Amino acid sequence: MLQAIGLTSTPRRGAPPAVNDLTFEAPPGRVTALLGATGSGKTAALRLMLELDAGRGVAYFRGRPLHRIAHPAREVGVLLGDVPGHPSRTARGQLRMLCAAAGVPATRADEVLEAVGLAGLGDQRLGTLSVGMDRRLGLACALLGDPHTLVLDEPADGLSPRENSWLYGLLRAHAAQGGTVLYASGDPKEAARTADHVVTIDAGRLVADQGVADFARTRLRPRVVVRTPHAARLAAVVGREARAAQRSVEVVEEASGRLAVYGSNCAEIGDIAYRHSVPLHQLADEVGDAGTAAPPEVERVAQPTRGAHGGRPTPGSHGAQLTPGSSGARPAPGSDGAQQAPAAPAAHGVRRALAVHGPRRASDVALSELPPPIRVRPARGPLRPLRYELRRSLGVRTTAAIMVAVLLTSAAVSVLLARTDGTALPRLLAAWPELLPLPPAALGAGLLGALSFGDEFRYPALAAGRGTVPRRLGLLLAKLLVTASFALLLAGLAVGCDAQALRLVYGPELIKIPENSLALGASWAGLAVGCAWAGLLAAGVFRVAGAGIAAVLAVPVLVVPLVQKVFEAPSARSVAGLPGRLRELAWWQLPQEADRWVLAVAQVVAQPVGAALALSLSVLICAYLFTGLRGKVRW
Repeated sequence: MLQAIGLTSTPRRGAPPAVNDLTFEAPPGRVTALLGATGSGKTAALRLMLELDAGRGVAYFRGRPLHRIAHPAREVGVLLGDVPGHPSRTARGQLRMLCAAAGVPATRADEVLEAVGLAGLGDQRLGTLSVGMDRRLGLACALLGDPHTLVLDEPADGLSPRENSWLYGLLRAHAAQGGTVLYASGDPKEAARTADHVVTIDAGRLVADQGVADFARTRLRPRVVVRTPHAARLAAVVGREARAAQRSVEVVEEASGRLAVYGSNCAEIGDIAYRHSVPLHQLADEVGDAGTAAPPEVERVAQPTRGAHGGRPTPGSHGAQLTPGSSGARPAPGSDGAQQAPAAPAAHGVRRALAVHGPRRASDVALSELPPPIRVRPARGPLRPLRYELRRSLGVRTTAAIMVAVLLTSAAVSVLLARTDGTALPRLLAAWPELLPLPPAALGAGLLGALSFGDEFRYPALAAGRGTVPRRLGLLLAKLLVTASFALLLAGLAVGCDAQALRLVYGPELIKIPENSLALGASWAGLAVGCAWAGLLAAGVFRVAGAGIAAVLAVPVLVVPLVQKVFEAPSARSVAGLPGRLRELAWWQLPQEADRWVLAVAQVVAQPVGAALALSLSVLICAYLFTGLRGKVRW
């Protein structure tokens, strides 16, 4: 069961809230439609329930709010808009990546593709999907964790009648298995045709909460739709003849010369237009909405409170009759308080008698009490972060394209550098001329690191409708490990390609292994990994890939000159003998061979680029942790 109690959005400057004290429930085993015109607050209500927007109120999914559910994807399936994925990723790759995020087996991707009718289109790119295929894939993403509750926003928007019929058939099948389905719609006829329960809202307030039979009887009625260039004249004539005949006829003028006539038929309207020489451009029977005012004889009777799994009513639960014109459908005087999910504490202070010490009447609850606040919480991190990150990185062509472009550029620069004497062999192998701030391999590693976070902010995939990526330690460590692996692979391949290009163009005599190859290799690997991590952390802090690339370029352009000035300053003391002093301080005995390793590490760090990278990474790590902790404090 899905219960929404007192949902109220945060109003903007001087404007009324988009959702105002909205209370309703979607029972299990039934399809519930949240009906309202454009701007009535349907999407805002769904986002409040999913804790995507700030406001007040509470929404229970089988007795628990969303932030109390350990694995939300296994409880609630969400479809808000299009599928948030990289356009070059395949449908199967997108689902397999989300499988790692939800902690379900990868085989589940093929199962949901077959369930939504995309079994043969798993290798198609997201950017090439039609509207119908995109909706099917979005529904597959919602069904990935086999959730009990489905929350969908305009799921049939842009679909053909055949796809529309298939979609609602699938939703009804999900409800028939005991699941809860809630979808937002702006078409009353569609709601009457496809739903079992209809909740109508207008201006963010509850208008009616009815079964589909009562909804069709009280809120839908036949009408005649007329389009004419003389709409005002025809409306006056029809009203005059209805008064003369003492018949109840209502004429509603709409935009673009369109009239809706209630209480008549096409034959009568056609005869009236003919007698008064009014040209008609359209004349048709239709079934339309009766308006936003609730019929006075209709009342909403709350369903008994069900158990956490949609079973029988829990002992001590009380129904409640809610009068139709009231704000948010509060309990009528003298009735028992509205039902409360069993897990809700009394500290929430919802004024509908939500205390666990026994039911209270609405008159006993202070009007000053407000529903609990709804805080915007970031998406939960993936349950299998390393697997998720690998599938995210390898699921698009960007990684391979960047690596190929870097290798070709590095080989070309290395061959051009070798034409002139005076370039050291290490710079030839790294393809690092003096005029470039960084070699191509280091720039490519930084770009891969920046895109590791940047692509997720552009194409969020961890949760539908969320534009933020969670700053979880597991996800950060996985990204650091994967980007470091790609950086080392790219650095090694760049040196190998440069050496082969030099050997091919100038012969083998140019390539000689230097004596300090081990230290040079460590410096080269540290430069590549440092650039990758700098781009990754900067993109994570500033939420854009361009910031990561800027941070990588800032190391040689801005930080290195500052570090060089520090090292160029006169020094009165030396660090000679550092390994011996470390051995004296250590509680274990360092082997004699460790002196060489300590000195090598010190030499690498003492280089301007190495020191600048170390300084930049330290600053970015602190900034990343600070922003992550600040987000947790806001909770």
